[in-house]
Amino acid sequence: MKYMTSTEIRQMWLDFFKSKGHHVEQGASLIPKNDPTLLWINAGVAALKKYFDGSEIPPSRRITNAQKCIRTNDIENVGDATHHTFFEMLGNFSIGDYFRKEVIPWAVELLTSEKWFGFPKEKLYMTYHPDDLETKKCWMDAGIEESHLIKKEDNFWEIGEGPCGPDTEVHFDRGEAFDPDHIGIKLLEDDMEGNFRYVEIWNIVFSQFNSEPGKKRSEYKELPSKNIDTGAGLERFVNVIQGKETNFETDLFWPIIETTQELSGKKYEDNKRAFRVIADHIRAITFATSDGEMFSNEGRGYVLRRLLRRAERFGRVLGITKPFLYTLVDVVVKKMDSYYPYLDEKKDFVSKIIKAEEEKFLKTLDNGEALLKKEIANAKVLSGESMFKLYDTYGFPKELTMEICEESGVKVDLEVFEKLMKEQKDRARAARSDAQSMNKQSKDLMDCTVKSEFTYGSTPIDAKVVAIFKDGEKVDALDGEGDVIFDKTIFYAESGGQVCDTGEVENKDTNARITNVIKAPNKQHLHHVVLTYGEIKVGDTLTLKIDEQKRKNIARNHSSVHLLQEALTEVLGDHIAQQGSYVTAEYSHFDFNHFEKISSEQLAEVERKVNNWINEGIIGETKVLPIEEAKKLGAKALFDEKYGDVVRVVCFGDVSREFCGGTHVTNTADIGCFVIEYEESVAAGIRRIQARTSYGAYELLKARETLLARASGSLGVASYQEVNPKLNSLIAEKDALKKQVETLNNKLASASAKSLVNEYKDVNDYKVLTKFVSGASRANLMSLVDMLKNGIDNYVIALVGEENGNYPIVVACSQKAVKAGIMAGNLVREVANNLQGSGGGRPDMASGAGKNMDKIDSAFEAVIAKVK
Repeated sequence: MKYMTSTEIRQMWLDFFKSKGHHVEQGASLIPKNDPTLLWINAGVAALKKYFDGSEIPPSRRITNAQKCIRTNDIENVGDATHHTFFEMLGNFSIGDYFRKEVIPWAVELLTSEKWFGFPKEKLYMTYHPDDLETKKCWMDAGIEESHLIKKEDNFWEIGEGPCGPDTEVHFDRGEAFDPDHIGIKLLEDDMEGNFRYVEIWNIVFSQFNSEPGKKRSEYKELPSKNIDTGAGLERFVNVIQGKETNFETDLFWPIIETTQELSGKKYEDNKRAFRVIADHIRAITFATSDGEMFSNEGRGYVLRRLLRRAERFGRVLGITKPFLYTLVDVVVKKMDSYYPYLDEKKDFVSKIIKAEEEKFLKTLDNGEALLKKEIANAKVLSGESMFKLYDTYGFPKELTMEICEESGVKVDLEVFEKLMKEQKDRARAARSDAQSMNKQSKDLMDCTVKSEFTYGSTPIDAKVVAIFKDGEKVDALDGEGDVIFDKTIFYAESGGQVCDTGEVENKDTNARITNVIKAPNKQHLHHVVLTYGEIKVGDTLTLKIDEQKRKNIARNHSSVHLLQEALTEVLGDHIAQQGSYVTAEYSHFDFNHFEKISSEQLAEVERKVNNWINEGIIGETKVLPIEEAKKLGAKALFDEKYGDVVRVVCFGDVSREFCGGTHVTNTADIGCFVIEYEESVAAGIRRIQARTSYGAYELLKARETLLARASGSLGVASYQEVNPKLNSLIAEKDALKKQVETLNNKLASASAKSLVNEYKDVNDYKVLTKFVSGASRANLMSLVDMLKNGIDNYVIALVGEENGNYPIVVACSQKAVKAGIMAGNLVREVANNLQGSGGGRPDMASGAGKNMDKIDSAFEAVIAKVK
């Protein structure tokens, strides 16, 4: 086995699978896109789900990647020999292509061939599920000794309903040096704690079954399209190949540890835990912030804040009392930028925001830690009130408090702490509600009359801070989060159904994100800022930069709404009037009055008209005019909107003229494309159309194309053009089969009726029939009843069938029985109650369904008893 650097190992993995026909997929951002189920990308397959679930067509059915991941479920354990928050997962994936017989020989080739990693074959051990004998055979056929194949019950990958299957794990034997008690292979066989000898380096999942709740695994159906999903931790691979005691001594971490030794003057051997925490956490923070995440008190941002503060504390354990983590960013980047070149472009900004966060934390850390140590000096329990005060007043993290208390053998009253935290969140939620109605809640804002000018340009401008507010109160400076008014701005404030611009403001000492813009009581644009680093003071000059791509997308969607209104008027009539709209960067809503659902043909014509105007490239023009002059132009206005003496009119040639204060394209051609996503009713006489433009329209069309491709595959046709003829053919075939089934059911009912006619019992002058009819649906039972009652005028019939795990019930009573008080509705409820179901109906005919047949005899006896 040859020595290789981590960079060489990662590249060799990708090169091997590329030689086997795999597409090398670029690793995704740590921040999940369009996946609310994940906080971070946490596995190699996480960013590829779109291919496996069919929502997007993959570039190849064979994919390999190196995916950066973050897992945060055991941050407290980071610092031992094995746990990490940030790591890289090497993977190879088959989407309905190859399976066991291909991937296992490839695994042996990659691991043992001298051309590739060259692991000694005798050092490799593989686990497999006891029922998965095919995997065992594949390993043996590929040259692995049977004694190195270990069956384990937990080798089965399953997370709820959906694809699942057995897996096989590859372990590397690091030798006697990691087995001081000479336990041997039982360490692996029995999953013994503290097994550092047999290290898992690769897991191969055979996704071949569909997991169904309530069923045994042996009853799972095989998937029509089987997949391979594998994951190999780069850090473990590097550890094995470089022959180090733990991952932290490998070239992925050691440069960071060496630099930390220089900064602290301490040796790694004297406090391994502190050095490991710092090395792990700065890697996670560097990558996450480079991918666009910022420090905050919620979600991912809170995770980063927690990692930084934990690393900062361990820096103090090493005697480092000033900001230092930001200096390690360059070390991380130098090690990783050969494969992640974007890190180099981001490093100055990342260093700056990490330093700012460190400085902010260090301001409060001394006071908080001193207070905590005083609180627990002679205590066995830290009160929830004290813990909350540390958090709320000193910014001391809950996790840090718990960690220090644990080290000191002191318990914490978490129940009271969580109660106080909930109360604080409730107060914050109420404060946010107040902030959204500043004109009523904030006297300072109401009294603020400073001048502020909004211009529609998107080019960055320099502007002066003229007012700052924190929770609605006027302040002179801001170092966290608050609201700012500038003397001039290019940030559009949310109004007229259009969302606001977002972006950033900065100067050489300060950077802040603009996350929201609303209009203050006196109409100034109020910018909600979240400081990344530095502070903002009244009188400061900052450069304002909007998110230009977002502005362009909003403008495209807004202009398309104007064209849409005109198209609707032409197709549906002059009664069309806007009842509201909502315009974002992703889509637009347009609400309008109309008395009926719009046909698909009408929608197609509306869509065609809008795209035709886009194609014509009509120049957009805005005019600021006295309101009477604007009305003479024929400009449309919202009937209930109050306008001033001067209004802004947006025109697209002779097609559209509307009163509007929003942002728009300068030419309809800039919209690119317009696609209606759906049309629906939102209130009586009010319809809504949601639409997308430009790249959003393209994505919508591609999603529909993917669905059509999946439908084509399911129908077994060569192209989407054959889908409609095939569907028509299947519908005709279904209708024919339905008629055939009805005919057969009638024949079956007739035959059953003939066989049952002799089973009537004479009970109190009535002909009574109670019967379980195996395999009969409700419809079958109804047909059967119709035939059984022919020619009889004093009947009571109760039948139970079986259909899809339920037991349909039908009861019929003659008019004579009804007049005597024997009601079908009462009888069906009697039967259903015995069968743990329900039912009801008319006095002469009723139906229901049961769930349990254990008391079927009691049910029928109850019917006869009622007749008696």
